[in-house]
Amino acid sequence: MAKALIVYATRLNQTRKIAELIAQGLRAGNVEPVLLNVTEAGFKGLKTDDFDALVLGSATYHGEMMQSMKTFLFSLENLNLAGKVGGSFGAFGWSGEAPGRIFDTMKNLFGMEMVGGPLRVKSASESGAAKTAEDYGRQIAAKLGPAAPKA
Repeated sequence: MAKALIVYATRLNQTRKIAELIAQGLRAGNVEPVLLNVTEAGFKGLKTDDFDALVLGSATYHGEMMQSMKTFLFSLENLNLAGKVGGSFGAFGWSGEAPGRIFDTMKNLFGMEMVGGPLRVKSASESGAAKTAEDYGRQIAAKLGPAAPKA
């Protein structure tokens, strides 16, 4: 079974809740999700063999991704992520730039095979958010293919 690593930085737990909803969509697509808070992920010593897809999320705070995610994101430069499936997401109050900045970094700097676009959700409890986030997980699973076995 394919495995997707979801790493999130959250301020008010909305981004964590969105990560959990994306994980449900991944499970529905027959992909095993592994959820980690960015502080946990930073200590894991990740290798590209550990996952088939990488999904990163951060709340937007003062127009930026959270510093812990920014630090983690740029620590990934040492991994060969080219061609890996990826996605980005995040909660926001006003502007919501973080998911787009993460998405662009994953696509343009790391050369990842990204799903359609970043997922921006104000709150996991807003109308339609659960379905939208689960559908995002399904899109990632579909991009991995029907029989995306772990290498």
